[in-house]
Amino acid sequence: MPARNWIRRLFFILYEPDPSQMGFLVRSQTQTASDVDVTVAVPDSKESERLFGVSLSRRGLQPIHLKVVNRSNVPLRLHFRSLDPHYFPPLEAAARCHFSILKRLYAFGVFAWFLLPLLLLAPLKLLSVHWANKKMDSLFQSLAFHRRPIAAGDSATGFVFAAFDAGTKMVRVRLMATQVRSSTDQNTGVKSTSANSADSERSLTELVPDSYVDLTFAVTVPGINADYLHRKLDTLIPKDALHECDVPELVNQLSQVAVVTTNHSNKGTGDPINLVVIGGFETLLNAFTGRWDETEVISFATCWKTARAFLLGSEYRYSPVSSLYLFGRSQDIALQQIRESISERLHLRLWLTQLTHKGKPVWIGQVSRDIGVRFTTSAWNLTTHRIDPDVDESRDYVLEDLLDAERVDAAGYVDTSIACTPNSPRHNLTGDPFYTDGKRVVILLSPNRTTPRFIAWS
Repeated sequence: MPARNWIRRLFFILYEPDPSQMGFLVRSQTQTASDVDVTVAVPDSKESERLFGVSLSRRGLQPIHLKVVNRSNVPLRLHFRSLDPHYFPPLEAAARCHFSILKRLYAFGVFAWFLLPLLLLAPLKLLSVHWANKKMDSLFQSLAFHRRPIAAGDSATGFVFAAFDAGTKMVRVRLMATQVRSSTDQNTGVKSTSANSADSERSLTELVPDSYVDLTFAVTVPGINADYLHRKLDTLIPKDALHECDVPELVNQLSQVAVVTTNHSNKGTGDPINLVVIGGFETLLNAFTGRWDETEVISFATCWKTARAFLLGSEYRYSPVSSLYLFGRSQDIALQQIRESISERLHLRLWLTQLTHKGKPVWIGQVSRDIGVRFTTSAWNLTTHRIDPDVDESRDYVLEDLLDAERVDAAGYVDTSIACTPNSPRHNLTGDPFYTDGKRVVILLSPNRTTPRFIAWS
């Protein structure tokens, strides 16, 4: 840091955003529907910090850049809650990022409280904090996507501040068509409509029946080392090995797949194979992401994050999962839902098979719920997660979760030979007991939100 900047930072709070930092737009995605063009891009943590001059990700914020071009003949309005039900208005987002004089005083270290000359800097710091925070409020407001109608033939651009997600960010853009209602001034009796006036934002609007745009984007945001990035899924199964199946043949083939996972040496028996998902990789990722988090690869850095989260009783949304084996390889994709502690999470593993149904890949997998941690000699760190022994509950939760996401086209169950009872359970690789009715849920995914054609409940 140049000496001049060091001196300035000693006396003042420096807030130096750079709104020209829009390089992330090269990753933008555009979709078109009903004469409306929607473009979405999401900066990563470092890009947003350079742009806004402060780390948004540390405050749990993620700016989503939207551009809407309305080529229709009616005004449109963005439905913010569809994008993120916990979105942040620009001034609230800025307030989360505000500088604090107390935090800055702490930055001097403990000696600042004993050395009176340093305390004389407090008034300058306090004034510069005020100026910096006002500048921050103004910047967030100026760059925000504002809640107002987008007139026919017009466009709107700006950021919506959402909750932070690394990896794949699901962005649902819902635009509702509106029309301005004519009103009569009760004092003058003059009937007017403000569709083209400066008062249009304050006029009454009503929805145009059955007229809206609903688009979903799966945006890759650099920042985590997701495990599936290390698996070449497009070439994993040779094309000449693919086996197309109708429903009866698919049921027959699925009944022949191993009933449990195993370890690397194929000598132990692990958790039961209780989940089948049918759909392309993008469809699968779109269906789960936003409700489930991707997992990172096992490395020194991720092991340290996991250990720290365990010791502090905190969450680590992208914590790696241990490897289980099927078809002679570890899982191709792993996803998880966490609670407040890393000791409690729902996680699933999926393997790509050589089977296809109506040209769509068939994935088979395992899902279970961690409900605690216990001591074991079966793991190098002498601890392991304790699973909920009722693995069917976790299996059926996945179906309900995808139904709630409106991503299920059809679903049913197939039987296996692993049925066991609570009085006579089986055990996984680390000795945890589990029991099951022996059924696998089979879920045909829809690439778009839909109502299921049928659900054959077990």
